[in-house]
Amino acid sequence: MVRTEKPDEAMVLAGEMRATLGLLKRRMREQAPPHDFTWAQISVLSLIEREGPVGISDLARKEGVRPQSMGETVAGMQSAGLVTGAPDPQDGRRTLWSLTPACREMIRASRSRREDWLAAIIREKLSPAEQKRLSEGVALLKRLGEALGESSADYRP
Repeated sequence: MVRTEKPDEAMVLAGEMRATLGLLKRRMREQAPPHDFTWAQISVLSLIEREGPVGISDLARKEGVRPQSMGETVAGMQSAGLVTGAPDPQDGRRTLWSLTPACREMIRASRSRREDWLAAIIREKLSPAEQKRLSEGVALLKRLGEALGESSADYRP
């Protein structure tokens, strides 16, 4: 069936946002250092950074993968010096994974480099009035992201 009705404004905005955020993400990825992390590693490292020490099963569940796959990912990150394991104080049979100090520094440096690049582009390409509008837009995006986290925590397209 061919759609003949005009898409509503929210649908058009959603499509434009998806494409624009994808472009911005690609441009920011280009600014990452050559030794930067894979997207799977970024996801796992972000989760550990946010939530603190966590076990393989919890990581796997939150990332929507099998524990065996997560075990391989974490083993690779351990070999690279990104994470370290320690016995769970509640259950000594379990290992809790944390970021190493070197990993925390790599994350900080990578974020700093991308933020410096983006700040320079914002200053160069946008007027003060446009920067204010962008700030308002970022606040709306943040609110939208928080609302999505509340309403669809397990949604993964």
